[in-house]
Amino acid sequence: MKKLLFIFVLLSYVSITNAQWVSLTSGTTNNLFGVHFNNIGRGIAVGANGTILRTTDGGTTWVSQTSGTTKFLLGVSFTDANFGTVVGSGRIRLKTVDGGTTWVPQFHVLNILYGVSFTDADNGTAVGSGGIILRTSSVVTAIDDNQIKQPNSFILMQNYPNPFNPSTTIQYVIISRQFVSLKVYDILGREVATLVNEEKPIGSYRINFNGSKLTSGVYFYRLRAGSFTQTKKFVLLR
Repeated sequence: MKKLLFIFVLLSYVSITNAQWVSLTSGTTNNLFGVHFNNIGRGIAVGANGTILRTTDGGTTWVSQTSGTTKFLLGVSFTDANFGTVVGSGRIRLKTVDGGTTWVPQFHVLNILYGVSFTDADNGTAVGSGGIILRTSSVVTAIDDNQIKQPNSFILMQNYPNPFNPSTTIQYVIISRQFVSLKVYDILGREVATLVNEEKPIGSYRINFNGSKLTSGVYFYRLRAGSFTQTKKFVLLR
């Protein structure tokens, strides 16, 4: 009996360790360096020349995403279907809040980052050249003049999800310390909510807006930071 049990365990081990890998078609000839799946169907792969590929069917088909960079992207981590981070060469770091449809550059560290892992949207760790280990535990990027350089433009991202009910997320980036105003207006131009109204240091910020007290319809959110002003439309469906 013991001998039969040993043979069964051995055969099970051989079966597991010899599991077959099936070749899939990526649609690119660029080298791929990192991949992350947050469920059996949805995944992101990253690679050379700013390559970002997304799949929603377990890897059967891959769709190229616009990364906004030609740097080598080496590591990727997603905490859910929406929030993800990519790191790579050229001290690049990208962030998405809409599942990879759009990517926003974050502050660049002085080291190449090879890998990244986030446990949730706010808490993550990255590793890179020279033995560097970086840790973040805030939605706001920490600022250290000896470690990072600022992005070159203010950014107001499209909210996600959109349309929404009743909550949605708005992300923005400011490149210098400014008094920041982020307000929501109805279609008649009347202010219905103030999300931010204070001085902010340079950084990347994410704000949750809850529209449970509003009626269905088209609304606008406007970011003012110094001389920068941008407005975007979003839709509340109740």
